[in-house]
Amino acid sequence: MHMLRNREVRVQLTLCIVLTVVFAIAAFFAAGWAAVVLVLVLGAVLTGADLAFLRKRYARLTEMSRSIDRVLHGKESIFEGSGDEGELAILQSEIQKMTVKLREQSDMLLSEKVRLTDAIADMFHQMRTPLTSMNIQLSLLEAEDLDYEKRVELTRALKKQIDRLQWLTETLLKMSKLDAGTVEFQSVPVKVRTLVNKAAGPFLIPMELKGMQLIVNVKDEQFTGDLSWSAEALGNLIKNCMEHTPEGGTITIDAEETAIFTRITVEDSGAGFDPSDIPHLFERFYRGSNASSESIGIGLALCRAIIVRQNGTITAENAPSGGARFVIKFYKSVV
Repeated sequence: MHMLRNREVRVQLTLCIVLTVVFAIAAFFAAGWAAVVLVLVLGAVLTGADLAFLRKRYARLTEMSRSIDRVLHGKESIFEGSGDEGELAILQSEIQKMTVKLREQSDMLLSEKVRLTDAIADMFHQMRTPLTSMNIQLSLLEAEDLDYEKRVELTRALKKQIDRLQWLTETLLKMSKLDAGTVEFQSVPVKVRTLVNKAAGPFLIPMELKGMQLIVNVKDEQFTGDLSWSAEALGNLIKNCMEHTPEGGTITIDAEETAIFTRITVEDSGAGFDPSDIPHLFERFYRGSNASSESIGIGLALCRAIIVRQNGTITAENAPSGGARFVIKFYKSVV
C-alpha cells in the first residue's frame, strides 16, 4: 500500500510545502535570507518527520491488511494485533475481537453441521428398521398358501410397524419445529390434573391390557404453560415408563406446588436406570442399556425440549424403590 496513493496524504504533504514556502517568503521580507534558510530547514525537518510518521502508520496498516487477508484465506486462525496505544491499536483490537467472534461462529456452524449430519443419519437409521421389517412382512403376505391365522398375525405386525414409523415421523417433525423456533407456546394457567388426564388418556387401555395400574396423586396444583405441548411431554414420559415396567406393575404421578415451582413426578416400578445412562438419557437417539427393543431414543429428548421452552427443568433418577423416576419442575419466574 503506497501512502502517496491516498488523497489525504497528498493534500497534507502539499499543505506542508505551501506553508513552508509562505513562511519562507514572509521570513525573507522580515529578516532576510538567513531567516529563509532557517524556515526552509525547519519546514524540511517537519515535513520529513510527518512523512516518517505516515510511513510507519501505513506500514502498520499494510501489515493489518495482510494479516486480515491471511485470516480470510485460512492461513491464520486469529488476527494478531500489537500492544501499542492509539487509534490504530483500538482498530486492531476491534478487528481482533471480530475475527475471534467470526472464528467462534464458524466453529459453531461446523459443529452444528456435523450434528445435523449425524442426526439425519440417525433418523434414516431409525426409519430403515421399521421399513425393512415392513418389507419382509409384505413379502410374506404375498404367499398364496399363507393360512388365515398367519396372515392376521403378519397384518397386525405390519400395522404395528406403520404406527411406529408414523410416531417417529411426527416426533421428528415436532423436534425440527422446536429447533427452528417456530413453535409458539401458550402461557396460560394449566391444572396438573387436566394435564395428567390428557397425557395419560391414550395409554389407559394398553396399560389395562398389561395389568398395569396408574396411580395419580394430584390435587389442585397448577402451573403456567401450554397444555397441549406439556401433555406431549408428559405422554412421552408415561410411554417410556410403560416400556420399562413389567406386566402388573405400577406408574405413579405425583404433584406438588410451592411458591417457586410446580413439581410433577413420574415414577414406575421397573428396573430403573443404569447409573452410567442417566447423564445421557435426554440426548437424541440415545438408547440406554435397559432400553426395550422398541425404544428409538427420541421421546425423552422431545420431552426435555418442550419443558425447557416453558421455563422448566426435567431430571431422571432411580427411585428408592428401584424404579425409574422423572422430576419435572415448572418455575413461576425465570430461572
